[in-house]
Amino acid sequence: MSKLSAHVMEGRGLLQVGGADARSFLQGIVSNDVERVAPERAIWAAFLTPQGKYLHDFLMAQGPEGTLWLDCEAERRNDLLKRLKLYKLRSKVQLTDRTEELASLVIWGDGAVTAADLPAEAGAARAFQGGSLFVDPRRAELGLRALIPRSALDAALAELDAEAVDLAAWERARIAAGVPDGSRDMQVDKAILLENGFDELGGVDWSKGCYMGQELTARTKYRGLIKKRLLPVEIAGPAPEPGTPVTKDGKEVGELRSVADGLGLALLRLAALEDLAPETLLAGDARLTPKKPDWAAF
Repeated sequence: MSKLSAHVMEGRGLLQVGGADARSFLQGIVSNDVERVAPERAIWAAFLTPQGKYLHDFLMAQGPEGTLWLDCEAERRNDLLKRLKLYKLRSKVQLTDRTEELASLVIWGDGAVTAADLPAEAGAARAFQGGSLFVDPRRAELGLRALIPRSALDAALAELDAEAVDLAAWERARIAAGVPDGSRDMQVDKAILLENGFDELGGVDWSKGCYMGQELTARTKYRGLIKKRLLPVEIAGPAPEPGTPVTKDGKEVGELRSVADGLGLALLRLAALEDLAPETLLAGDARLTPKKPDWAAF
């Protein structure tokens, strides 16, 4: 069996939420059910404005002594930490930035889940090298994530028989799977979760109690108000820059987001996908062909 591939995600930050009220505190703020997080389970969740617009998203796993670790965007972690502190009030919660001590490691390749001794199920987790090892809670095909002390990186690679490589292959797989990557793909204070696959990708719990932004999120689902979707697109021609408008018959119908190796993610109006003739979506000088992921329910 060939070695697994691994990459330390230096673009990710790690925040720790501890204290007696850690779970109840987060439960009232984030889109997923924090009570599901356990040594055997990791989740994906979002933090929204009161109006239900996207602010942050993160992977959440259980750390030592029942703490909760949030794997978030490194460049925006101070903003997330500041916003969490605003809602802390008198709660018995300790919020700590542990980015300098902890690393987010992504591991992928044939047999990755087997090598990790985990079920082939999104979010399945176990304790690992002083932290947590889990199947990506959005799509199992994206492999494993490990949140561990930086001092344990070499031991982690050895235990999983993985070698450090660049992120290009994994990034292409993420885009092909239609999975968004934070503010690269979702506009802060404007994006709506259900336009970006959070329902089908397990980032929203519909049976938990109230959380910030729940009303708009629920109304969007139950009234069928989704008019746009973030979709993978094949790019033929010179790769446009992220943010390039997407047009159909000269009219703007969306915007390109992540781009990697002939693929991209684009937020597209669903109406523009009706009666879509070949080579009618354009972004700059490139032609786009949208691909509906097998998990998408629309």
